[in-house]
Amino acid sequence: MVNKQIKTTKSQEIFAAAKHLMPGGVSSPVRAFRSVGGQPIVFDHVRGAYLWDVDSNQYIDYVNTWGPAICGHANPEVITALHEALEKGTSFGAPCALENILAEMVIAAVPSIEMVRFVNSGTEACMAVLRLMRAFTKREKVIKFEGCYHGHADMFLVKAGSGVATLGLPDSPGVPKSVTSNTLIAPYNDLEAVELLFRENCNQIAGVILEPVVGNMGFISPKAGFLEGLRKLTQEYGALLVFDEVMTGFRVAYGGAQEKFGVIPDLTTLGKIIGGGLPVGAYGGRRDIMLMVAPAGPMYQAGTLSGNPLAMTAGIKTLELLQRSGTYEYLDKITKYLVDGLLLIAKETGHAVCGSQISGMFGIFFTPGPVHNYQDAQKADTNKFGYFHQEMLRQGIYLAPSQFEAGFTSLAHTEADIKKTLQAVRNVMSNLSK
Repeated sequence: MVNKQIKTTKSQEIFAAAKHLMPGGVSSPVRAFRSVGGQPIVFDHVRGAYLWDVDSNQYIDYVNTWGPAICGHANPEVITALHEALEKGTSFGAPCALENILAEMVIAAVPSIEMVRFVNSGTEACMAVLRLMRAFTKREKVIKFEGCYHGHADMFLVKAGSGVATLGLPDSPGVPKSVTSNTLIAPYNDLEAVELLFRENCNQIAGVILEPVVGNMGFISPKAGFLEGLRKLTQEYGALLVFDEVMTGFRVAYGGAQEKFGVIPDLTTLGKIIGGGLPVGAYGGRRDIMLMVAPAGPMYQAGTLSGNPLAMTAGIKTLELLQRSGTYEYLDKITKYLVDGLLLIAKETGHAVCGSQISGMFGIFFTPGPVHNYQDAQKADTNKFGYFHQEMLRQGIYLAPSQFEAGFTSLAHTEADIKKTLQAVRNVMSNLSK
């Protein structure tokens, strides 16, 4: 395990070169460590609950490739299945029997899904489901929640205006106002704001899309009655309810957040875990809605690598592993051990920290809390989190490089890993200025 004398010479050299080759030196912004400071780590290989960087430092991993590695990195059974699939080829661009197998598994697991379409990423799934919502309802406006992330498609890159009923304004250069003008914003966990939007846009709203448990403004759970209230409102106003379960699907429960909370949406987006670490996404839902999708219906969506045999193979094997007895009980046990221990240490060392977990997904905020929405999350001390992140790296613990990202555990994490992590937390928080 690494210590405070950690050396990252090769990481620094590789990242310095990368900045001349790729914007910011990365293929996805959060990897640049801009919000936590310090030097991004360049990794060489992974196994189980651990990462090794190019300087041969070892880390306990709580990012898990942002969720997919729920069975641990490079799970031997998944790797064996992939080796066998590789012998048959890497891509068909045509139907394969593996699609049927994974589709049947997804339909059996996720309560809302009667038919499913595979795509290549969570972003692609959310883009398609937005088009499908509009096609089915013949309405154009959509409600999303401030701080919830549904990929980088133009219509989702919006921020709230001066009030909850204000039309969405572009949140990135290059996004035309005309594209986001039909995206309405409400605070997460605020049913009254959603009802106001429905009243002021009667018969114009196609649906509501949200992360049922948020992972993209930090880990935030729904308040009691919030998801149920959304279900009631959408039915009352003839709109669709969409759960973006790209993160939560097969993680907070085998059937996702909708199984966990007993609220069934009309449509669901999935990703991450159903690809077993390979690029994949999916959207699915009621049969009558999904029959709108081409070639069964008029709503067009396509993809050359959709249903890729390698992604299907890794997803099938991963879901098989997750069906084994005690899987989710174990994930909940070790994640609760981690979060409860961290909060206790924060209290004992005099730091205002709040946090929570569901199954193998968790998060903390450097604020007294509670945190129920994006505005609450913004009160967190990001400078303190940045220092905490850097020092935990030196202790050999790899956390998400942002205060506003959820963390993930895996079946490969052991109680010994959690104990080492909590000892590192105590070391760092004991020296963290109050």
